[in-house]
Amino acid sequence: MKYFVSSLITMLLFSTFTFPVIAQEVKPNNQHLFDNVSFRQGNVYRTASGKPGPQYWQNAADYNLDVTLDDKTHTISGEVIINYTNNSPENLDFIWLYLEQNRFTETSRGSLTTPIEGSRYSGDVEGGYTLTNVQAKTKTGVSSKYIITDTRMQLWLDKPLKANGGEVEIKIDFSYKIPVEGMDRMGRLDVADGTIYALAQWYPRVAVFDDVVGCNTDPYLGAGEFYCEYGNYDVKITAPAYQTVVCSGVLQNPDEVLTKKQQRRWAKAEKSDKTVYIIKPDEVGTAEAKPKQNGTLTWHFKMENTRDVAWAASRSFIWDAAKMNLGNGKTGLAQSVYPKESDGKNAWSRSTEYSKASVEFYSNNYYPYPYQNAINVAASVGGMEYPGVSFCSYQSKGASLWSVTDHEFGHNWFPMIVGSNERRYAWMDEGLNIFINHYSTEAFNDGEYSTRFDSPRSLIGYLTSETREGIDTYPDLTNARNLAYTAYYKPAAGLYLLREYIIKPERFDKAFKSYIETWAYKHPQPNDFFNHMENVVGEDLSWFWNGWFYGTGNVDIGIVDVKPFRGNSLITLENKGEVPMPVKLQVIYSDDTSEIVELPVEIWHRGNSWSHLIQNSKEVKRVVLDPDKIVPDVNLLNDTWNKL
Repeated sequence: MKYFVSSLITMLLFSTFTFPVIAQEVKPNNQHLFDNVSFRQGNVYRTASGKPGPQYWQNAADYNLDVTLDDKTHTISGEVIINYTNNSPENLDFIWLYLEQNRFTETSRGSLTTPIEGSRYSGDVEGGYTLTNVQAKTKTGVSSKYIITDTRMQLWLDKPLKANGGEVEIKIDFSYKIPVEGMDRMGRLDVADGTIYALAQWYPRVAVFDDVVGCNTDPYLGAGEFYCEYGNYDVKITAPAYQTVVCSGVLQNPDEVLTKKQQRRWAKAEKSDKTVYIIKPDEVGTAEAKPKQNGTLTWHFKMENTRDVAWAASRSFIWDAAKMNLGNGKTGLAQSVYPKESDGKNAWSRSTEYSKASVEFYSNNYYPYPYQNAINVAASVGGMEYPGVSFCSYQSKGASLWSVTDHEFGHNWFPMIVGSNERRYAWMDEGLNIFINHYSTEAFNDGEYSTRFDSPRSLIGYLTSETREGIDTYPDLTNARNLAYTAYYKPAAGLYLLREYIIKPERFDKAFKSYIETWAYKHPQPNDFFNHMENVVGEDLSWFWNGWFYGTGNVDIGIVDVKPFRGNSLITLENKGEVPMPVKLQVIYSDDTSEIVELPVEIWHRGNSWSHLIQNSKEVKRVVLDPDKIVPDVNLLNDTWNKL
C-alpha cells in the first residue's frame, strides 16, 4: 500500500509539473452556462422534479353572483357571496380581494401610468365600484372593516381565519358603469341592432394567497393579466327580456329563457357536427326570438372548478352552435354570438366551425377540455380569453378570425386549466399557448391557413435589437413594443426549438402533456415548468432555460474551417454566443453524396471551440450548419463553409 501511494504521489507530481509541456492549453470551462442551481431546488410544497410536493396546498373560493344589467344606464348592480377556504398552514388576519373595475377611474394606478398617447390598455375613467353592505362572516363573528387601495381591498376579519380549513363567508353589494373602452379586455360596442356588452373582471374576487409570495396583491395596471383561485360558480344574470345572454358554464333554465323553437335547435346542435342556428339573422330583434316581450328574464348558469367566469349580452346577437367531440365519448357545444355586421362569407358565420376545431384539437392532443361549452363572442375586444368564453373582434374574418379564435380558446389550457400567474409570468400562458396554436393551425382543414411560428429565425431582428428584454420581465414592466416578443413569440420559439431540434417530438410531447396533467387546476411557477420538463425528458436543460428564458443572450455558432486530417476531414466549430446549442451539420462531399452529423450540446462544456472528425476519405465540398434553418442563429454568415 505504501508503494502504491508513493507511486501515485510521484505520478501526480510528475504530471503536474509536465502537463503544460505535453498538453494543450487549458481553456476556461462553461460551467456558468450549464449551472442548474437556479432550478433544481425543491421543498415540501414544490419538488425538485417539478411536481406539487407532499404538503402542497392552495386556497379555494366559491362564488354566488346575482346581478342585474340595466342597458339604459349601462350599469351592473348586484351581490356577490364568496365562500373562502383557507387551506394554507397559517392563520389569516385578513383577506385581500381584487376590485378590477376600479381601474376605470381617473386616479387609478393604471390610468396614471398609461402614456399620454394611449396604448392597448387605455380605458374609460368614468367607472369604478360602488360597494355597500360589506361583511366577512366566520364562525366567531362578523367584520365590516376594510381598506380599499386602487384595485385592491383588504378585508379584515373579526379573528384570524384558522389554517388548514378555516372558512369565511364574504358578502358585498356592488355596482358600476360598464366602460365603453375596457382596456381591450371587456366593454361595450354599439351596433345597428343594439349594444354588445362583454363583461369580465366584473365582480369583486379574492386574490391568490400562495406558498411563494403569500398575498398576491400586484395592482391591475393593464398588461399584466390575472391570477385566480379555483372554485365553483353559481351565476344569475337578470336582463331585459329582449337581451340574449351567454356565460361561462352550463345554462340551468333554458325552458325559461329560450323559446321552444330555440330549445329544439339547441338539441339539434348538440348532435350536429355542422353549425346550427339558434337565432337566425332574420330573427334578430323580432318577437319570435324571445319567450316574453316585456319585463326581464333571469339567466342562470353554473360552473365547477373554474378560476373565473365571463359573460356577454345583446339584443343584436345571431346565435349558432355545433357539437364538439372531446374524446372518450365526451361531447360539448361550441357556440358563437355575433351581430349582422359580422355575418357573411368566411366571417363570423365560420366562428363556431373554428371554435369547434380548436377545442377538439387541444382536447384530443394535450388534455381533455373540462367545460360543457365554448362560446365565441363578437365584441369590441380584439381578443381576450376566459374559461369557456372568448371575446374576439367583431371585424375579424378569414385567417385573422381563425387565428384569434384559436388563440383565445387555446388559453383554456393555459392559464384556465394550468393556473399560472399571468400578472407576473405572461410567457407561461401566452408563450405556451402560441406554441400549441402553431400545431392547431397546421392541423385545421388540411392547412387552410398558414402559420409562421415554425420559423424561430424570424425573431432575429428582435433578438439583435438594442432594446430587447428578457422573457422573465414582468408584463407591466416590459416596454410596450417588446411585450409581443417577451410574452408570446420568444417563449413559443423556445418551445419549438426544444420539440423540433433539441429534444425531438416523442420525448417532448410526453413531458409537455405530463406537465399539463400534473399542474391542472393548480398554480405552477416557472421553476415547476422547467423542473418538470427536465425530469420527464431526462435531460439537464439548465443551459437552455438560463440562456433563452433569462437575459438577452443569443445563439451564434459558426464553422471556422474544414481541413484534411490524417486521411480524414476535421471540422472546427466555434460558439461566439451566450446560448449554447446542439449542432446539426449537413456535410456534402465532392461526389455529391451527403450525410447529417448531430453533436450534443455538451461539446461546449470545456470551452467555445470544438473540432469534429469526419472519418472517411471523401473530399468535403460544403458544410451547412442547421440545414433545416430552425435555430435563430444571429450571424448567418458563418453558418456555411465551401471549399474554395
